[in-house]
Amino acid sequence: MPWTLNDYPSSLKNLDKPERKKAIDIANAMLDEGYEEGRAIPIATEQAKEWYENASKEDINELMKEVDPTERSEEGKRYKNRPELLDRAEMVLAHEDGWAVQANGAEKPDEVFDQKSDAINRAKEIAENKGTEAVIYRKDGEEETRHSY
Repeated sequence: MPWTLNDYPSSLKNLDKPERKKAIDIANAMLDEGYEEGRAIPIATEQAKEWYENASKEDINELMKEVDPTERSEEGKRYKNRPELLDRAEMVLAHEDGWAVQANGAEKPDEVFDQKSDAINRAKEIAENKGTEAVIYRKDGEEETRHSY
């Protein structure tokens, strides 16, 4: 059962309502991806705090307008549950649409960016949250750099 604004982990109770809602959204998505609750909650909390610090009033208002779902739709589940990917490095690879960020062994990219620098920043963020590595590749497929977390 996913969390809602009426039923959420007690560790989220001291967050401002928009921050709490964002953390709940992130944590629910992470559970859909196969994360365990014990890992999803602190990662979601940290990401929500960062989002809240950088969000505009418009972003916050948009978030608060969204309906608080009582259960996640199938469309809301972007990934198959593949918990084994949680311990694998995030890679930045050349992609037909720019630069892809995906876990090593994943079937498809998590995200694709126009700019390599944006993909690198996202891969580092994910790898840091997972406590793994971000591995950056050149366009020719050769490894360029590794960042361990």
